[in-house]
Amino acid sequence: MPITPYLFFEGSAEEAIGFYKTALGAETVMLMRNSDSPEPPPPGMMPPGSEKKIMHAEIRIGDATLMLSDGHCAGAAKFAGFGVSLPARDAAQAAMYFAGLSDGGEVRMPLGKTFFSPAFGMVQDRFGLLWMVAVPMEGA
Repeated sequence: MPITPYLFFEGSAEEAIGFYKTALGAETVMLMRNSDSPEPPPPGMMPPGSEKKIMHAEIRIGDATLMLSDGHCAGAAKFAGFGVSLPARDAAQAAMYFAGLSDGGEVRMPLGKTFFSPAFGMVQDRFGLLWMVAVPMEGA
């Protein structure tokens, strides 16, 4: 059974989806805005003007799915204590992913050869999400 990360961008989910389309070739599988909900949120749950914010979205990156939302739009997203592992088929794809995610982000570990991968690197993207890009070792 796969486990799917669900990421709350606190108001910048649409921007994140666009960024991941450009940086990673992500595809939008599903997108629902707050205004699309058949039931309105309880009073006080969403700030005024949040009708067009994303209630739920799914994107595909290769064979993987990420779920995203704007959440309650309560300030900046805080991604702490975890990272998203992004496998690449080869060093060229790893370099493409890494360069895309680095745009406006911060390199935590440059992409390079390690004892466990021919190409591994860590980058925190412009939204504060940590990505670990890696090419699996042959035979692993």
